[in-house]
Order: sequence, then structure tokens, then C-alpha cells
Amino acid sequence: MHFEVFGEDGPGLILSSGLGGLGSYWSAQIADLSRHFRVVVYDHRGCGKTGGDVAAQGGIAAMADDLLEIADALQFDRFHIMGHALGGLIGLELALRPESRISSLALVNAWSKADPHSGRCFDIRLELLEKSGIPAFLKAQPLFLYPSWWMSENAQRLEVEERNGLAYFQGKTNITRRIAALRVFDVDDRLDQIRVPCLVLATPDDLLVPYQRSLRLADGLPKARLHLMENGGHAVNIVHPEAFNRTALEFFLHET
Repeated sequence: MHFEVFGEDGPGLILSSGLGGLGSYWSAQIADLSRHFRVVVYDHRGCGKTGGDVAAQGGIAAMADDLLEIADALQFDRFHIMGHALGGLIGLELALRPESRISSLALVNAWSKADPHSGRCFDIRLELLEKSGIPAFLKAQPLFLYPSWWMSENAQRLEVEERNGLAYFQGKTNITRRIAALRVFDVDDRLDQIRVPCLVLATPDDLLVPYQRSLRLADGLPKARLHLMENGGHAVNIVHPEAFNRTALEFFLHET
């Protein structure tokens, strides 16, 4: 597992990204969070510098084992997790395990059970990948991540992201297995078993994950606080980094 650590002092805070699986997704959070925490970002198995193949079996549970491998390497007895979408599912999986080592959990545009609308979006993306190829898949990707106004103002950045996505593309098999894993993940009837403090952060304009899934998380988790940002799409931490970082820091510092 490829990972990087930022900050020398403070509790451990592991950031887990979504379907793209790259630690660099959290670039806009590292400076602020690492002033107070030992911040860990990592490339998921099958992604980026970790590479390799996503497990054919095991789904989100296998991805959670990968995160624990990093926590063990860093000798984290207890640690915080912030997960975006699929990364949030990894956090929920770990929080449900006996003798969980999680101190608190932030869930960003995540879910306890996949929404049919998200399934429709994934069907479209897989169809693009299969019928039109990797470049078309990557060109469509920002549509599911960012608001239209932000894409208009950041056209050059999106071109760079597209080139990097092509250079580090995780492969058809890996991305298909990762999508399959998040689609079958379902802990909706077990949320009341998660006893750690949780921040549920969502945006009503998320095209990929309806914010009602976050409302369900906030309703079902015994120690949840809900924070709805006015806008920002699926990748709100990139669109509104300053406001996002303030909210995340306030939560994690309160729970430390």
C-alpha cells in the first residue's frame, strides 16, 4: 500500500478517497489538517502508486483491510477516518467491526445503501468505458464530480485532471470491481451499531449521490451530526476547500 504522512504531531487521521482511489484527491485538505493531526493519504489497491489488482472477492471489507494495514504500519492504536463516497463506506465497515479502533468518522457524500439513481450513473459510466473507451470515460467523469459553474471556471484544471487520469487509470477490471463493491454494500439496518461520533457532510447538488442518502446516515447513526453545504457537488472538498476544511477541523478537534 502506497501512503504518505503529513504532520509530525497529533492523533492519526486517515483520509480515504472515493472511486478514483488516489491520495492526491485530498491535496486541498492536507495543509490545514496536518497542523493538528498526523494526516495519512493513500492510493487504494489497484490505483495509483499502489497498483495491483482489486480483489475479485471481499468488496469493501477487503478495502477496509488495506486501510488497517496502513494503520498497523504506522502503529496507530486509535485513529480518525475521513472518507469520501466509497472511502466513507470503508469507514463504516471498520466502525462496525468488533474492537473497532476508530475514534471518529467523517462521511462525505457517502451512503449506507446505494441509491438507484447512483446505480443509473454507474451504468452510464461503465457503458462509456466499454463502448467508447477510456478517454470518453475520463472526459465524462467531471460531470459527476463538480457543479457546472465550477467546471466553467476551471476548464484548464479539468484538462490536466483528464491527462493525469489517463496516465494513472486503474484499468477496466479494477474499476468494474470497485463499482460492483460499492453497489452491493448495505449496512442500512446496522447503523445503530456504530457508536463513534460521526460527521455526515453532504451537498444537495451532488449529481452522483442524492443527499437524501446522507440524511439517512444522520438519522440512523446514534452519534451523528449533519452538515449540509449550500453547494459544491460530489467533490465539495475540492470546490469549497476552505469551508470544508473548517467544518472537518471543528469536528475532529472536538472529538480528539
